[in-house]
Amino acid sequence: MGTPADGTPADERSERLPEQRRRQRSAWRERVLARVAYLRAQLDRQECEADKDDCGRWQLIEGARQCLERATTAATEKHGWRKLWSGATALEGSWSNARSADVLLLELAPAESLSARAVDILTMARLHLGKKDPHTLALTARVGSKDKPVGEADRSLLVHTLDAAYAALDAEYARVRSLRNILWAASACVLLGVVSLAVFGAVFPKSLSLCFSPVPSASPGPSTVRMVVCPSGEYPWVPSRPIPGDYASRLDIVTVEVAGLAGAALTVIGSLRRIQGTSAPFMLPLAAAALKFPTGALSALIGLLLIRGAFVPGLSDLDSRAQVLAWGVAFGAAQHLVTRLVDERAQSTLKEVGRPPGGDAAPEDTTGGTASRAAP
Repeated sequence: MGTPADGTPADERSERLPEQRRRQRSAWRERVLARVAYLRAQLDRQECEADKDDCGRWQLIEGARQCLERATTAATEKHGWRKLWSGATALEGSWSNARSADVLLLELAPAESLSARAVDILTMARLHLGKKDPHTLALTARVGSKDKPVGEADRSLLVHTLDAAYAALDAEYARVRSLRNILWAASACVLLGVVSLAVFGAVFPKSLSLCFSPVPSASPGPSTVRMVVCPSGEYPWVPSRPIPGDYASRLDIVTVEVAGLAGAALTVIGSLRRIQGTSAPFMLPLAAAALKFPTGALSALIGLLLIRGAFVPGLSDLDSRAQVLAWGVAFGAAQHLVTRLVDERAQSTLKEVGRPPGGDAAPEDTTGGTASRAAP
């Protein structure tokens, strides 16, 4: 067996892998390491068959070896408290290096195996490049030819097609990651606004008063007590404090926002029925669902402020604290009218993973069956 430039025998490198795999618990890391183990075995076989004087072949072997080492390092590296932010980088780095090693191994593969790989590469090209891509058209013509099977003369076409398909797949996942980051950033910004409003309401409760002073519907009598209704309680009205804002409490804004969070939680539960499992990483549906909670709290606060300002006809005064909280829950659930557009965008982005440009249907392989979507 050959020994690469780092001087480490292949059998010692293969012994390190089980120890690295035992330290991992993430599913995607296990998938990466399993793929790396397969590619490593293929590379070890190429080392055994390589001519010691073939410098170009050894350069390809060493390049593939380095890609596999980087993929293993990215999948096994411990980031500690930075894991929440570095997980996406590790995922893309590990898979990108594993795919690069696969492309290099295709250049090293024996000529008799190219015909079998051609079908898989054609499927990848149709999925991620589209049927009208020049690589796909050229490879389709070669695979469908009955005069001469795919061989050594087509190696360059196969390598470039596989590399282009992997690059397109990386771009698809990059779009998913970008939208995920935007949603988390938007959630953080809305949450910051919600917390800031709660702090401002606690420091200056009269500035954002959500108290109402309904006029009794019956004719006032000796036993009739006019009440002031606030989100955190109900108080008897006294002439010395004629303005409803004088009864505002530091907990009024927080109480309304909690009611809005409850309404948003109901919409999140209702949206679960439309969520489908996906092999795409980055948990995009979770990021879309997280945006609903601070948005619900904010919409509850804004909705009650609109009622307090008599913006909604007939709702200028609420009669009880229960009505105030009920409207807070209703406005919190109403955020779904806006965030459902985000849900639809997230679902459409996930559906674009594995779909070729132009929205072609799932391609059919050369045997007449439907091709399955390739794994990352």
